[in-house]
Amino acid sequence: QNGQYWKNVVPSISCSQQGSTESLDRASTNASLEELKASYRRLCMLYHPDKHRDPELKRQAEQLFNQVHQAYEVLSDAHSRAIYDIFGKKGLEVEGWEVVERKRTPAEIREEYERLQREKEERRLQQRTNPKGTISVGVDATDLFDRYDDDFEEMPGGGFPHIEINRMHISQSIEAPLTNTDTAMLSGSLSTHNGSGGGNINVTVRRVTSAKGWGELEFGAGDVLGPLVGLKVFRNVTSRCFLTGQCGLQFSPRGLRPSCSLMTARHLDQNTMGYLQWRWGPNSAMTTSLVRDTKSTHFTLALQLGVPHSYLMMSYQYKFQDEDQTKVKGSVKTGWFGTVVEYGAERKISRHSVLSAAVSIGVPQGVTLKIKLSRASQTYLFPVHLTDQLLPSAVFYATAGPLLAYIAVHRLIIIPFTKAQKEQELELQRKSSATDIAKKKQEAETAVLLMQESVRRIIEAEESKMGLIILNGWYGKFVSDTSQKQEKAKVIDVTVPLQCLVKDSKLILTEASKAGLPGFYDPCVGEEKSLKLLYQFRGVMHQVIAADSESLRIPKQSHRIESES
Repeated sequence: QNGQYWKNVVPSISCSQQGSTESLDRASTNASLEELKASYRRLCMLYHPDKHRDPELKRQAEQLFNQVHQAYEVLSDAHSRAIYDIFGKKGLEVEGWEVVERKRTPAEIREEYERLQREKEERRLQQRTNPKGTISVGVDATDLFDRYDDDFEEMPGGGFPHIEINRMHISQSIEAPLTNTDTAMLSGSLSTHNGSGGGNINVTVRRVTSAKGWGELEFGAGDVLGPLVGLKVFRNVTSRCFLTGQCGLQFSPRGLRPSCSLMTARHLDQNTMGYLQWRWGPNSAMTTSLVRDTKSTHFTLALQLGVPHSYLMMSYQYKFQDEDQTKVKGSVKTGWFGTVVEYGAERKISRHSVLSAAVSIGVPQGVTLKIKLSRASQTYLFPVHLTDQLLPSAVFYATAGPLLAYIAVHRLIIIPFTKAQKEQELELQRKSSATDIAKKKQEAETAVLLMQESVRRIIEAEESKMGLIILNGWYGKFVSDTSQKQEKAKVIDVTVPLQCLVKDSKLILTEASKAGLPGFYDPCVGEEKSLKLLYQFRGVMHQVIAADSESLRIPKQSHRIESES
């Protein structure tokens, strides 16, 4: 943050790290006063107005010298520096709001900042409703594979398969913070299956009792099962173990239907959790499961013994380490109901959207294609039942169909749309920053002019001891096709600024964007940039290309150009 202030006040002034000295715009927040003083003295010598006789250069040097002095005054004062670290430049300007009393220490300023942040979070909490919703549309497409040709020949229009929506489910929930510890939740759902359905509504109040636990009280009503009253509690027993208990009372037309469940979980290691759950009621069961989640894999093993369902389930998921966060998963589940094998893939298609598809093959369930789209807190499910039998053709089309459809849509629609959107955002960014970039360019050119005399002396000193000489330095976006004139214009010459940063035959650039160095500016806003150097050390040619935010230290033996080349 100290470095960011230096770049805000003096957009194109900095020095690289020289021995034990770091530039202020490259220094960390804990840079010592001695380091700041060393960089300050070096910049003052470079931009002092008395060192320039030309009236225009003298005027420009005076402006830069004053900005350097202003930045040093802030960073060298512990109180001002603490205010800037926390509040930024506005904290120093105090535009329409009081920051803190000037007599407070940096520690007290940080405490005040944390208090203001807590108040801000409380206000945000009161305004947040955290809506969540799910829409599920079940499609019966069994007529595609389980047709009865004789019957269809007798029916008008029987030549076309009959596909229908046989079930739908819609649920929605919102939250309303009442106090810092109390939250009210309202949820409801509607379901229909083959022309008949129902719905329910639930109101839940949650209270956080301590850092280790919370409790919920639930009230519900529906047109099928009747009113519901429930209680749920959560408690951290130890740092590695927690416990959840739940009980409910359902008022149904057949009388009271009590239910109860208890679950305990424990961290077995850093990536593995073990669960043990007991349920009593209409669907009594005992379930134990083991879940292991790492950076690249997710594994689940579960065993349930109960009435009416008992099963053994194993699931494995592999996560590809790509920008789209692709995941491939497969699972096997067997029990009294039969056996189900499921496999599928999941892929992030935009910043807030995830698309997944899975094929479920079971006996006696048949073949089902499940498509899921998650966008923010909304989920859309489309289970398509293809056949009641195990037909290879249904399995093939359920696997290949969504894959081919995704590839076609991704290449013909998503990629062009995303590319056009990025270009539009980049163009808007360029237009909005055009004035600032023009100012930075002018300041960079001024800085290069003011460096000429210092660079001449540095080169003479380095040549006398066969030290480090920067022969060529280019910064910006490089392209392989040099015939593209528009691309060539995105590279600027930074030979002089880099030579000015050489000290004792060394050049050290810290891990940050190089657009803030003296004599530099951003020639291609929003695009990837790199620094290309051709330098001479001990009479031998060296060459290196570094990414924009990559640290760089020269000379290095690995940069040496072999005599054959």
